[in-house]
Amino acid sequence: QVQLVESGGGVVQAGGSLRLSCAASGRTFSTLFMGWFRQAPGKERDFVTAISRSGDTYYTDSVKGRFTISRDNAKNMVYLQMNTLKPEDTAVYFCAADKSWPGYRSESYDYWGQGTQVTVSS
Repeated sequence: QVQLVESGGGVVQAGGSLRLSCAASGRTFSTLFMGWFRQAPGKERDFVTAISRSGDTYYTDSVKGRFTISRDNAKNMVYLQMNTLKPEDTAVYFCAADKSWPGYRSESYDYWGQGTQVTVSS
């Protein structure tokens, strides 16, 4: 089993930045595909971004150019740098992982963190 713990959420003004971190347990992090999802109150959990084992990245259209996913396999960490934040980015952000390429469906990811709240004020 893989355990994921997110951190770095908080409250920021529109236009500001936050950096989320996700720490993975174990020594097999480099074999995992990693992703970030977000869920606003009363909404479904939506794909934000993902990164492959080798570092290829994928983004939903609404965050392209503003968010950057990265990973540090030596530290068993994945990051989400969020710039130019907008109120519509407000959500609980979840780190997720899978042993094979899971694509964009939340149901395809086997491992999940507990979530961290990101609130962007106007």
